[in-house]
Amino acid sequence: MSFRRPPLVLLDIGLVTAALADVWVNVDDGDPMAVSAALLAVAALMLRRHLPRLTFLLTLPTSLITDAAFATLVALYTLSSLSRNRPLLVGCALTFAVCDFMPWPWSYLEVDELAETYNLVDITYTLATAAAPVFLGQLVQARRELSLRLAEITEVREHQQMLTAQAVLARERAQLAREMHDVVSHQVSLIAVQAGALQVSNQDADARAAGATIRRLSVQTLDELRHMIGVLRASGTRPTELTPQPSLTDLRQLIGSSGIETVLETDLPHGLPPTLQRAVYRTVQEALTNVRKHAPGASATVRIHHRDALLRAVITNTAPTRPALSLPGAHHGLVGLRQRAELLSGTITFGPTSEGGFALRLELPTGHAD
Repeated sequence: MSFRRPPLVLLDIGLVTAALADVWVNVDDGDPMAVSAALLAVAALMLRRHLPRLTFLLTLPTSLITDAAFATLVALYTLSSLSRNRPLLVGCALTFAVCDFMPWPWSYLEVDELAETYNLVDITYTLATAAAPVFLGQLVQARRELSLRLAEITEVREHQQMLTAQAVLARERAQLAREMHDVVSHQVSLIAVQAGALQVSNQDADARAAGATIRRLSVQTLDELRHMIGVLRASGTRPTELTPQPSLTDLRQLIGSSGIETVLETDLPHGLPPTLQRAVYRTVQEALTNVRKHAPGASATVRIHHRDALLRAVITNTAPTRPALSLPGAHHGLVGLRQRAELLSGTITFGPTSEGGFALRLELPTGHAD
Protein backbone atom coordinates (compact mmCIF):
# COMPACT_ATOMS: atom_id res chain seq x y z
CA MET A 1 0.00 0.00 0.00
CA SER A 2 1.61 3.28 -1.16
CA PHE A 3 1.72 6.37 1.03
CA ARG A 4 -0.16 9.37 -0.32
CA ARG A 5 0.76 12.86 0.77
CA PRO A 6 -2.13 14.93 2.12
CA PRO A 7 -3.16 18.03 0.14
CA LEU A 8 -0.95 21.06 0.74
CA VAL A 9 -3.82 23.09 2.19
CA LEU A 10 -4.54 20.43 4.81
CA LEU A 11 -0.84 20.18 5.59
CA ASP A 12 -0.60 23.95 6.13
CA ILE A 13 -3.68 23.91 8.35
CA GLY A 14 -2.18 21.10 10.41
CA LEU A 15 1.13 22.93 10.85
CA VAL A 16 -0.58 26.17 11.84
CA THR A 17 -2.74 24.27 14.33
CA ALA A 18 0.34 22.59 15.83
CA ALA A 19 2.13 25.95 16.04
CA LEU A 20 -0.85 27.51 17.83
CA ALA A 21 -0.88 24.62 20.28
CA ASP A 22 2.83 25.18 20.88
CA VAL A 23 2.13 28.89 21.56
CA TRP A 24 -0.75 28.04 23.91
CA VAL A 25 1.47 25.70 25.95
CA ASN A 26 4.76 27.64 26.00
CA VAL A 27 3.87 31.35 25.81
CA ASP A 28 2.68 33.40 28.77
CA ASP A 29 -0.49 35.24 27.74
CA GLY A 30 0.41 37.98 30.18
CA ASP A 31 3.39 39.07 28.07
CA PRO A 32 2.07 41.07 25.06
CA MET A 33 5.47 41.11 23.34
CA ALA A 34 5.87 37.33 23.55
CA VAL A 35 2.31 36.72 22.38
CA SER A 36 2.77 39.10 19.42
CA ALA A 37 6.02 37.44 18.35
CA ALA A 38 4.49 33.99 18.63
CA LEU A 39 1.36 34.88 16.62
CA LEU A 40 3.54 36.58 13.97
CA ALA A 41 5.52 33.36 13.63
CA VAL A 42 2.33 31.31 13.25
CA ALA A 43 0.95 33.64 10.57
CA ALA A 44 4.30 33.65 8.72
CA LEU A 45 4.03 29.89 8.15
CA MET A 46 1.47 30.56 5.40
CA LEU A 47 4.29 32.22 3.38
CA ARG A 48 6.85 29.47 3.83
CA ARG A 49 6.69 27.95 0.32
CA HIS A 50 6.77 31.27 -1.55
CA LEU A 51 9.07 33.30 0.77
CA PRO A 52 11.04 30.77 2.85
CA ARG A 53 13.80 33.19 3.92
CA LEU A 54 11.39 35.89 5.03
CA THR A 55 9.33 33.27 6.86
CA PHE A 56 12.39 32.12 8.78
CA LEU A 57 13.28 35.69 9.75
CA LEU A 58 9.71 36.37 10.93
CA THR A 59 9.72 33.25 13.10
CA LEU A 60 13.08 33.93 14.79
CA PRO A 61 11.77 36.38 17.45
CA THR A 62 9.47 33.77 19.01
CA SER A 63 12.38 31.35 19.50
CA LEU A 64 14.38 34.20 21.03
CA ILE A 65 11.92 35.55 23.59
CA THR A 66 9.68 32.52 24.17
CA ASP A 67 9.93 28.75 24.46
CA ALA A 68 7.64 28.23 21.42
CA ALA A 69 10.07 27.07 18.72
CA PHE A 70 7.84 24.86 16.54
CA ALA A 71 7.11 27.57 13.95
CA THR A 72 10.83 28.40 13.63
CA LEU A 73 11.73 24.71 13.16
CA VAL A 74 9.08 24.37 10.40
CA ALA A 75 10.39 27.50 8.68
CA LEU A 76 13.97 26.20 8.87
CA TYR A 77 12.91 22.84 7.44
CA THR A 78 11.06 24.52 4.55
CA LEU A 79 14.05 26.73 3.76
CA SER A 80 16.34 23.69 3.77
CA SER A 81 14.04 21.69 1.47
CA LEU A 82 13.93 24.52 -1.08
CA SER A 83 17.46 25.97 -0.97
CA ARG A 84 20.80 24.66 -2.26
CA ASN A 85 22.81 27.32 -0.45
CA ARG A 86 24.63 25.28 2.19
CA PRO A 87 26.40 28.25 3.90
CA LEU A 88 23.05 30.00 4.22
CA LEU A 89 21.49 26.92 5.82
CA VAL A 90 24.39 26.53 8.25
CA GLY A 91 24.11 30.20 9.18
CA CYS A 92 20.34 29.94 9.73
CA ALA A 93 20.74 26.82 11.87
CA LEU A 94 23.40 28.49 14.04
CA THR A 95 21.27 31.65 14.36
CA PHE A 96 18.32 29.58 15.54
CA ALA A 97 20.58 27.68 17.96
CA VAL A 98 21.85 30.92 19.48
CA CYS A 99 18.34 32.39 19.77
CA ASP A 100 16.98 29.20 21.33
CA PHE A 101 19.95 28.67 23.67
CA MET A 102 20.57 32.17 25.00
CA PRO A 103 18.24 33.46 27.75
CA TRP A 104 16.14 36.57 27.15
CA PRO A 105 16.65 39.45 27.77
CA TRP A 106 20.34 39.52 27.00
CA SER A 107 20.85 42.72 29.02
CA TYR A 108 20.48 40.69 32.23
CA LEU A 109 22.86 37.98 31.06
CA GLU A 110 25.70 37.14 33.45
CA VAL A 111 28.54 34.89 32.32
CA ASP A 112 28.91 33.08 35.63
CA GLU A 113 25.19 32.34 35.75
CA LEU A 114 25.25 31.13 32.14
CA ALA A 115 28.15 28.78 32.87
CA GLU A 116 26.42 27.35 35.89
CA THR A 117 23.03 26.98 34.23
CA TYR A 118 23.99 25.62 30.81
CA ASN A 119 26.49 22.84 30.15
CA LEU A 120 27.80 20.88 27.16
CA VAL A 121 24.75 18.65 27.08
CA ASP A 122 22.43 21.62 26.65
CA ILE A 123 24.59 23.07 23.89
CA THR A 124 24.70 19.71 22.08
CA TYR A 125 20.94 19.29 22.38
CA THR A 126 20.32 22.79 21.00
CA LEU A 127 22.69 22.26 18.06
CA ALA A 128 21.07 18.90 17.30
CA THR A 129 17.63 20.49 17.42
CA ALA A 130 18.78 23.15 14.94
CA ALA A 131 20.52 20.65 12.65
CA ALA A 132 17.62 18.17 12.49
CA PRO A 133 15.26 20.25 10.28
CA VAL A 134 18.19 21.18 8.02
CA PHE A 135 19.17 17.55 7.46
CA LEU A 136 15.55 16.52 7.01
CA GLY A 137 14.93 19.30 4.48
CA GLN A 138 18.04 18.36 2.51
CA LEU A 139 16.93 14.73 2.52
CA VAL A 140 13.51 15.65 1.16
CA GLN A 141 15.12 17.85 -1.49
CA ALA A 142 17.46 15.01 -2.55
CA ARG A 143 14.52 12.59 -2.72
CA ARG A 144 12.53 15.03 -4.85
CA GLU A 145 15.45 15.54 -7.24
CA LEU A 146 16.03 11.79 -7.42
CA SER A 147 12.38 11.26 -8.37
CA LEU A 148 12.72 13.86 -11.12
CA ARG A 149 15.89 12.21 -12.43
CA LEU A 150 14.23 8.80 -12.40
CA ALA A 151 11.27 10.22 -14.31
CA GLU A 152 13.65 11.74 -16.88
CA ILE A 153 15.56 8.46 -17.20
CA THR A 154 12.30 6.57 -17.69
CA GLU A 155 11.18 9.01 -20.35
CA VAL A 156 14.52 8.77 -22.16
CA ARG A 157 14.42 4.97 -21.98
CA GLU A 158 10.89 4.85 -23.39
CA HIS A 159 11.93 7.21 -26.18
CA GLN A 160 14.95 5.02 -26.92
CA GLN A 161 12.78 1.90 -26.99
CA MET A 162 10.42 3.64 -29.41
CA LEU A 163 13.35 4.57 -31.66
CA THR A 164 14.64 1.00 -31.51
CA ALA A 165 11.20 -0.35 -32.43
CA GLN A 166 11.00 2.10 -35.31
CA ALA A 167 14.44 1.04 -36.53
CA VAL A 168 13.45 -2.64 -36.40
CA LEU A 169 10.22 -1.85 -38.24
CA ALA A 170 12.13 0.12 -40.87
CA ARG A 171 14.49 -2.82 -41.44
CA GLU A 172 11.56 -5.22 -41.73
CA ARG A 173 9.84 -2.92 -44.22
CA ALA A 174 13.04 -2.60 -46.24
CA GLN A 175 13.40 -6.39 -46.29
CA LEU A 176 9.76 -6.77 -47.29
CA ALA A 177 10.25 -4.22 -50.07
CA ARG A 178 13.26 -6.16 -51.39
CA GLU A 179 11.31 -9.42 -51.34
CA MET A 180 8.37 -7.83 -53.15
CA HIS A 181 10.69 -6.31 -55.73
CA ASP A 182 12.84 -9.39 -56.30
CA VAL A 183 10.15 -12.09 -56.16
CA VAL A 184 6.60 -10.82 -56.55
CA SER A 185 7.30 -8.10 -59.09
CA HIS A 186 9.46 -10.46 -61.15
CA GLN A 187 6.77 -13.13 -61.25
CA VAL A 188 4.00 -10.65 -62.11
CA SER A 189 6.20 -9.28 -64.89
CA LEU A 190 6.57 -12.79 -66.31
CA ILE A 191 2.78 -13.21 -66.17
CA ALA A 192 2.33 -9.97 -68.10
CA VAL A 193 4.88 -11.04 -70.74
CA GLN A 194 3.33 -14.47 -71.15
CA ALA A 195 -0.16 -12.97 -71.37
CA GLY A 196 1.06 -10.57 -74.07
CA ALA A 197 2.54 -13.44 -76.03
CA LEU A 198 -0.73 -15.37 -75.70
CA GLN A 199 -2.67 -12.36 -76.94
CA VAL A 200 -0.48 -11.97 -80.03
CA SER A 201 0.07 -15.60 -81.02
CA ASN A 202 -3.33 -17.17 -80.35
CA GLN A 203 -5.95 -17.15 -83.10
CA ASP A 204 -8.92 -17.81 -80.82
CA ALA A 205 -10.81 -14.61 -80.02
CA ASP A 206 -11.76 -15.69 -76.49
CA ALA A 207 -8.17 -16.69 -75.69
CA ARG A 208 -6.88 -13.38 -77.05
CA ALA A 209 -9.42 -11.47 -74.90
CA ALA A 210 -8.41 -13.48 -71.85
CA GLY A 211 -4.74 -12.77 -72.58
CA ALA A 212 -5.47 -9.05 -72.90
CA THR A 213 -7.33 -9.04 -69.59
CA ILE A 214 -4.53 -10.92 -67.83
CA ARG A 215 -1.94 -8.57 -69.29
CA ARG A 216 -3.92 -5.46 -68.27
CA LEU A 217 -4.43 -6.72 -64.72
CA SER A 218 -0.77 -7.72 -64.46
CA VAL A 219 0.39 -4.27 -65.53
CA GLN A 220 -2.00 -2.63 -63.07
CA THR A 221 -0.75 -4.94 -60.31
CA LEU A 222 2.85 -4.06 -61.16
CA ASP A 223 2.08 -0.36 -60.86
CA GLU A 224 0.48 -0.88 -57.45
CA LEU A 225 3.41 -3.05 -56.33
CA ARG A 226 5.93 -0.40 -57.37
CA HIS A 227 4.03 2.25 -55.45
CA MET A 228 3.76 -0.01 -52.40
CA ILE A 229 7.50 -0.75 -52.55
CA GLY A 230 8.16 2.99 -52.64
CA VAL A 231 5.94 3.51 -49.60
CA LEU A 232 7.72 0.76 -47.68
CA ARG A 233 11.19 2.05 -48.53
CA ALA A 234 10.31 5.65 -47.71
CA SER A 235 8.53 4.77 -44.45
CA GLY A 236 10.03 6.59 -41.48
CA THR A 237 11.97 9.09 -43.62
CA ARG A 238 9.34 11.36 -45.09
CA PRO A 239 5.59 11.43 -45.68
CA THR A 240 4.63 9.33 -48.69
CA GLU A 241 1.51 9.83 -50.73
CA LEU A 242 -0.69 6.76 -50.73
CA THR A 243 -2.53 5.55 -53.78
CA PRO A 244 -5.73 7.59 -54.29
CA GLN A 245 -8.52 5.78 -52.52
CA PRO A 246 -11.34 4.43 -54.72
CA SER A 247 -14.91 5.67 -54.65
CA LEU A 248 -18.25 4.57 -56.11
CA THR A 249 -17.41 6.27 -59.39
CA ASP A 250 -14.73 3.62 -59.91
CA LEU A 251 -17.16 0.71 -59.62
CA ARG A 252 -17.84 0.41 -63.35
CA GLN A 253 -14.13 0.32 -64.12
CA LEU A 254 -13.65 -2.34 -61.43
CA ILE A 255 -16.47 -4.47 -62.88
CA GLY A 256 -15.26 -3.97 -66.42
CA SER A 257 -11.75 -5.18 -65.60
CA SER A 258 -12.89 -8.13 -63.48
CA GLY A 259 -13.40 -10.46 -66.42
CA ILE A 260 -16.77 -11.53 -64.99
CA GLU A 261 -20.13 -10.98 -66.64
CA THR A 262 -21.64 -8.61 -64.08
CA VAL A 263 -24.86 -6.58 -63.89
CA LEU A 264 -24.65 -3.36 -61.83
CA GLU A 265 -27.82 -1.88 -60.32
CA THR A 266 -27.39 1.25 -58.22
CA ASP A 267 -29.35 4.35 -57.29
CA LEU A 268 -26.97 5.93 -54.78
CA PRO A 269 -27.15 9.68 -54.17
CA HIS A 270 -24.15 11.96 -54.56
CA GLY A 271 -22.18 13.19 -51.58
CA LEU A 272 -21.91 10.00 -49.54
CA PRO A 273 -18.98 10.04 -47.07
CA PRO A 274 -15.72 8.73 -48.57
CA THR A 275 -15.47 6.04 -45.88
CA LEU A 276 -18.80 4.55 -46.93
CA GLN A 277 -17.86 4.69 -50.60
CA ARG A 278 -14.57 2.91 -49.91
CA ALA A 279 -16.32 0.24 -47.84
CA VAL A 280 -18.77 -0.52 -50.67
CA TYR A 281 -16.00 -0.52 -53.27
CA ARG A 282 -13.80 -2.93 -51.26
CA THR A 283 -16.78 -5.19 -50.61
CA VAL A 284 -17.59 -5.43 -54.32
CA GLN A 285 -13.92 -5.94 -55.14
CA GLU A 286 -13.56 -8.79 -52.65
CA ALA A 287 -16.81 -10.42 -53.80
CA LEU A 288 -15.77 -10.36 -57.47
CA THR A 289 -12.33 -11.71 -56.55
CA ASN A 290 -13.97 -14.63 -54.74
CA VAL A 291 -16.22 -15.29 -57.74
CA ARG A 292 -13.19 -15.36 -60.01
CA LYS A 293 -11.35 -17.77 -57.68
CA HIS A 294 -14.11 -20.08 -56.49
CA ALA A 295 -16.85 -19.90 -59.14
CA PRO A 296 -15.28 -19.98 -62.63
CA GLY A 297 -17.75 -19.21 -65.39
CA ALA A 298 -20.35 -17.74 -63.03
CA SER A 299 -22.06 -14.41 -63.63
CA ALA A 300 -22.61 -11.82 -60.90
CA THR A 301 -25.12 -9.16 -59.94
CA VAL A 302 -24.25 -6.09 -57.88
CA ARG A 303 -27.17 -4.22 -56.34
CA ILE A 304 -26.48 -1.09 -54.30
CA HIS A 305 -29.37 0.94 -52.87
CA HIS A 306 -29.99 3.61 -50.27
CA ARG A 307 -33.21 3.28 -48.25
CA ASP A 308 -34.30 4.36 -44.77
CA ALA A 309 -30.88 5.78 -43.81
CA LEU A 310 -29.25 2.46 -44.73
CA LEU A 311 -26.86 1.79 -47.56
CA ARG A 312 -27.32 -1.78 -48.77
CA ALA A 313 -25.01 -3.63 -51.15
CA VAL A 314 -25.82 -7.17 -52.27
CA ILE A 315 -23.43 -9.10 -54.52
CA THR A 316 -24.66 -12.47 -55.77
CA ASN A 317 -23.26 -14.93 -58.26
CA THR A 318 -24.61 -17.94 -60.03
CA ALA A 319 -23.29 -21.47 -59.69
CA PRO A 320 -19.89 -22.12 -61.33
CA THR A 321 -19.86 -23.73 -64.77
CA ARG A 322 -16.44 -25.38 -64.43
CA PRO A 323 -14.25 -26.66 -61.58
CA ALA A 324 -12.37 -24.08 -59.55
CA LEU A 325 -8.61 -24.06 -59.56
CA SER A 326 -6.72 -24.60 -56.30
CA LEU A 327 -5.32 -21.15 -55.55
CA PRO A 328 -3.44 -20.06 -52.40
CA GLY A 329 -5.25 -17.75 -50.02
CA ALA A 330 -5.04 -16.53 -46.41
CA HIS A 331 -8.84 -16.45 -45.95
CA HIS A 332 -8.61 -12.93 -44.53
CA GLY A 333 -10.71 -11.14 -47.14
CA LEU A 334 -14.17 -11.66 -45.63
CA VAL A 335 -12.80 -11.16 -42.11
CA GLY A 336 -11.37 -7.82 -43.15
CA LEU A 337 -14.68 -6.81 -44.73
CA ARG A 338 -16.53 -7.65 -41.51
CA GLN A 339 -14.07 -5.60 -39.45
CA ARG A 340 -14.41 -2.65 -41.83
CA ALA A 341 -18.20 -2.84 -41.60
CA GLU A 342 -18.13 -3.00 -37.78
CA LEU A 343 -15.94 0.11 -37.65
CA LEU A 344 -18.69 1.91 -39.56
CA SER A 345 -21.42 0.48 -37.28
CA GLY A 346 -22.62 -1.75 -40.07
CA THR A 347 -23.04 -5.47 -40.67
CA ILE A 348 -21.99 -7.92 -43.34
CA THR A 349 -23.41 -11.39 -43.96
CA PHE A 350 -22.63 -14.02 -46.56
CA GLY A 351 -23.53 -17.58 -47.50
CA PRO A 352 -24.63 -19.88 -50.31
CA THR A 353 -27.85 -19.35 -52.24
CA SER A 354 -30.51 -21.92 -53.00
CA GLU A 355 -29.49 -21.93 -56.70
CA GLY A 356 -25.93 -23.04 -55.88
CA GLY A 357 -24.35 -19.61 -55.99
CA PHE A 358 -23.15 -17.28 -53.26
CA ALA A 359 -24.44 -14.00 -51.82
CA LEU A 360 -22.71 -11.28 -49.81
CA ARG A 361 -24.77 -8.53 -48.12
CA LEU A 362 -23.47 -5.28 -46.66
CA GLU A 363 -25.53 -2.79 -44.63
CA LEU A 364 -24.13 0.54 -43.46
CA PRO A 365 -25.96 3.38 -41.68
CA THR A 366 -25.67 6.70 -43.51
CA GLY A 367 -27.23 8.95 -40.87
CA HIS A 368 -29.87 10.42 -43.17
CA ALA A 369 -32.81 9.02 -45.06
CA ASP A 370 -32.98 8.99 -48.82
